[in-house]
Amino acid sequence: MTDREVNTVGFTRFVALGDSFTEGVGDTDPTRPNGLRGWADRVAEQLAAQNADFAYANLAIRGRLLDAVIAEQLDKAVAMNPDLVTLYAGGNDIMRPSIDLDALLDRYDAALGKLVATGATVVVFTAYDTGWAPVFRKLRGRIAIYNELLREVAERHGVVVFDYWRLKGYDDFRMWDTDRLHMSPLGHTRMAAEVLDLLGVEHDITPVELEAAAELTRREQRRQNAEWARTFLGPWIMRRVRGISSGDGVTPRWPELVSGADLLAR
Repeated sequence: MTDREVNTVGFTRFVALGDSFTEGVGDTDPTRPNGLRGWADRVAEQLAAQNADFAYANLAIRGRLLDAVIAEQLDKAVAMNPDLVTLYAGGNDIMRPSIDLDALLDRYDAALGKLVATGATVVVFTAYDTGWAPVFRKLRGRIAIYNELLREVAERHGVVVFDYWRLKGYDDFRMWDTDRLHMSPLGHTRMAAEVLDLLGVEHDITPVELEAAAELTRREQRRQNAEWARTFLGPWIMRRVRGISSGDGVTPRWPELVSGADLLAR
C-alpha cells in the first residue's frame, strides 16, 4: 500500500474486529473455527512466528452492521488490552437501501476514540472501489463519500488507514469468491501481505502473480451472471426482505485470546 519503516518492536496482542471481511469468509479451512482462515489469521500467524508471547483474538462476524460491531465487539476488544487492533465495519450498512453516512461516521468516530485510548496501533480500512463490478458498481458514489468521511475521522484520531479503495489488482474475479462479495483465498492472502507491509512487519507471504484472465464470450458472461444471481443475489435479497442476516447464529471465530503457538499448530 505504501512505504513504511520496518517495525522492529513487533506486536504481542492482536484483536481483529468487524464483519465477514475480517471473519475470513471466502477463505475456507475446515480445520479452523467457522471453517475459515482469512487474512487476519494469516497476519496473526506471521506475528506469532516472530514473538513467542503473541496472542490473537478475532471477534468479527459476517453480516454485522457497524452498530452491532460496536455493541458486541468494542468493549471486549478494549478489555483484552491489545497493542494492535484492526477494524473493518460499515460495508454492510452501505449496502442497505438508505443510509445516513454522516451519522454512521459519527458513531465510527466515537468507536475509534475508545480504541485509540488503549494505546494500541489501530488500523482501519476504506471500502473497496466497486466501479468495475456488475450490480455493485451502483454503490460506487456512496462508497466514495463514505471513504472520504472515514479518512477524515481516521486522520483526526491518527490511526493507520489501509486504503482498500486505491488497492490495485482486485478487479479480477479470481480474487473473489463465487459470491463476488467476499475475497477468495488469493484475495485474502494478498490482503494479509498488504496489511503486514503497511505495518512495516517483515513476512514470508508471497501473493500469487496472476496471468491475464481468459476473456469470456458474451454467452459465457450471461451464463455466469445468471448463476451468480440464482445462487447469491436472489437469496441475499430474500434475507434482506425477511430481516435475516447471514451472521444469525454465528459466533466469533476466536472470541478469547489464543496463543501464537496454538494458532500456528492449526
